[in-house]
Amino acid sequence: MRRPETETELADLVASADAPLQICGGGTRGVVAEPNISLAGLTGIERYEPGALTLVAKAGTPLAEVEAALDAEGQRLPFEPMDHRGLLGTTGTPTIGGVVAANVSGPRRIQAGACRDSLIGVRFVDGRGDVIKNGGRVMKNVTGYDLVKLMAGSFGTLGVLTEVSFKLLPAPEARAVVLVNGLDDSQAISALARAVGSSFEVSGAAHVPVGVDGHPVTMFRVEGFAQSVAYRAGQLAELLKDYGEALIETDPEKTAAGWKWVRDVEAFHGLPGDVWRVSVKPSDGPRVAAAVGAERVVYDWAGGLVWLLVDEGRDIRPDLQGIAGHATLVRAAASTRSQIAMFQPEPEPLARISAGLRTQFDPRGILNPGLMR
Repeated sequence: MRRPETETELADLVASADAPLQICGGGTRGVVAEPNISLAGLTGIERYEPGALTLVAKAGTPLAEVEAALDAEGQRLPFEPMDHRGLLGTTGTPTIGGVVAANVSGPRRIQAGACRDSLIGVRFVDGRGDVIKNGGRVMKNVTGYDLVKLMAGSFGTLGVLTEVSFKLLPAPEARAVVLVNGLDDSQAISALARAVGSSFEVSGAAHVPVGVDGHPVTMFRVEGFAQSVAYRAGQLAELLKDYGEALIETDPEKTAAGWKWVRDVEAFHGLPGDVWRVSVKPSDGPRVAAAVGAERVVYDWAGGLVWLLVDEGRDIRPDLQGIAGHATLVRAAASTRSQIAMFQPEPEPLARISAGLRTQFDPRGILNPGLMR
């Protein structure tokens, strides 16, 4: 496997390539079966300005290194990226470029937006071997902003990321989690909608029919200054009293562990079966679970993100006809992946646009070919 150490070396490698390039970051998501280009050599935080709440890092920089630097200054990435290793049974080191390439966004997306919403600049090498820079280090620089967003979630099919820039947020002073036990899926989605639609700034809203203790639990998170968190958690518990007794947890370690459990879909860790990720409008979450009849379900984003554990080799998309959204096959054996596309097939008009973009950025079709088709 080639491991370029500089952007120039990567650009030369792409420009001279005469065969497809299978590109990976830390290899934790396993979407590229046999990578031949690793970006792990492009590492390091290029510029971090805590006062300006901005950070620039090379794409191969370990996510843990970025988060440690931010933590030391009381700051954070807004979008709470998940760690896929436990769910997928992979090894390696998550990289900040891999997070951007897959647009990895965790429970806080309902409040802070997705990874692409915090991304303010990129550098990448296109399929010709040309280096392209777009965006900048401050939000006022919006030149080509759509191209910045386009790279997030493109899985290396439009260009190979070499550098990414983010806007940041202060880390919260305190956190509280309001818990309601025993709700069925429909009741839980109703409660989640009420909480998210309130004025209490909920930063996490999830429901798990089979929690750590084997029983249903519905979770609501509030973050911020300690006095504000205490008030909002109490008011949220009062708002939810129609659904049953609401418990408030404020222990920092327990609340952090609970949302890591949701974020990384730990309810599925070590269990056999394929894993699907379905994005729908929150009110349709229970319809998705009922239509599929999954063995296990986790609802995040107030029901808008549904994680499903199903029998191996099963395509659930036919079961979801009539429910608007998209289903992504996240974990499956190679034999299943050869038969079932990872990504939701695009409608013909959108497919034409996607093909046109790939032709523009990768005219030779050498960057992770076929990955998103």
